[in-house]
Amino acid sequence: MSAIYRRELKSHFCGMTGALFIAFLLLMTGIYMTVYNLTGGYPNFEYTLSGILLVYMIAVPVLTMRSLAEEKHAKTDQLLYALPVSLTEVVMAKYLAMVTVLAVPIGIMCFYPLILSLYGTVTLASAYGSILAFFLLGCSLIAVCMFISSLTESQVIAAVISVAVLLLTYLMSGIAGLIPATSGASFAGFLVITVLIGLIVNVMTKNSALAVGITAILALLTTLLYFVDSTLFAGRIPDLLKALALFDRLQSFVNGIFDVTAIVYYLTVIALFVYLTVQSMEKKRWS
Repeated sequence: MSAIYRRELKSHFCGMTGALFIAFLLLMTGIYMTVYNLTGGYPNFEYTLSGILLVYMIAVPVLTMRSLAEEKHAKTDQLLYALPVSLTEVVMAKYLAMVTVLAVPIGIMCFYPLILSLYGTVTLASAYGSILAFFLLGCSLIAVCMFISSLTESQVIAAVISVAVLLLTYLMSGIAGLIPATSGASFAGFLVITVLIGLIVNVMTKNSALAVGITAILALLTTLLYFVDSTLFAGRIPDLLKALALFDRLQSFVNGIFDVTAIVYYLTVIALFVYLTVQSMEKKRWS
């Protein structure tokens, strides 16, 4: 695993991907810090982190798009199955290499609150709590985009889909506010979700009969539950969409609250999508 990790980390810096990622993130951080903290006079570095969230939507897909899509395109993914390590270790090595690239600018950002404290009163606990949450958010987005990269052979398609998914996640709270909180609207929403689950199962397994069966069972159970007690569905879809808003979890840290549930949430997202990536690669092994 360590050999794969070193190879992947070296590949990020032998090419331009790693350097561009670090430079772009630090450039935007510097611009926003100048505007908010130096020119605006705000001592809160967390305001800068909140302002540069959109940078992740461009930088993370560029960093992750080649992680597995390139292997599949060049057919070198077949070599991964012959390595004397498990696919879990291979995926973890690739993931940790990308997290290390992210850790470089995050480590540099840790000096910024100290610099600001030389010129005013800075709440270091709040600043470093926000930096931790910002880092975990980046780790979560890397896991999501790595999974997307494992589903296609095209780096461009992986990047475009990743940008779309991250943008959708960023706008999730606003979208949730547009959906009625009625039981009927949530019931219709859950039926749509069952269809999406069926499509995902079909893509992952290439078994249309299994996908149709799972969709039919979930739709039947949802319908029965709705007719038994429709009040259970009231407001559930908006609540579900808000729960998927990865970017919103940072806001509590920006407001000076160390949210342990947000930390657990980010770690759960990381574990889930690393697991899904491993399963995607396992499916390719037997297809």
